[in-house]
Amino acid sequence: MVIRRLIVTLALSGLAVLAAATPAFAHAELTASTPAKDASLAIAPKQLQLTFSEPVSPISITVAGPGSTTWTVGEILVQDKVVIAPLQAVGPAGPYTITYTVKSDDGDDVTGTVAFTMTAASPASTAAPAPGGQAAPGDGGGGVPAWVWIVIALAVLIAAAGLVVVLRARRTTESPAER
Repeated sequence: MVIRRLIVTLALSGLAVLAAATPAFAHAELTASTPAKDASLAIAPKQLQLTFSEPVSPISITVAGPGSTTWTVGEILVQDKVVIAPLQAVGPAGPYTITYTVKSDDGDDVTGTVAFTMTAASPASTAAPAPGGQAAPGDGGGGVPAWVWIVIALAVLIAAAGLVVVLRARRTTESPAER
């Protein structure tokens, strides 16, 4: 009798732990970038790369500099946690800022900036990246959406409740001598 209760308690505790083991619903964070934060560059980069703590879906990326200078950002690509976009850099030396907006796995938008400095002017280039700066519909980070984890957690809880009902029904149908 005591052993049976102990087994049921352990089984229900295990199910509760599994149900609570969903991933943390934290937002994606920028972990690295090229160009790096506060970098000083003599030659303008041909592409930018943003690496996040989890897969993301890009929404927009812009690069702005002195005197309302903006660089042309090409088609944004995603490779797991890395967002890559080709650049056409034209503008004077000075401070520049990459501004990005991405959608985190939990569905929230995450916006941030990366500041860097160009130590020399960037002359006009004859090769232009593909127009863009906005992510194409369907570009995704490849991560599991938060709603999937919620459905799994609910299924585990329903299974645990069903197990309790079955075990209690069994217990009430047993004769007092079997207990």
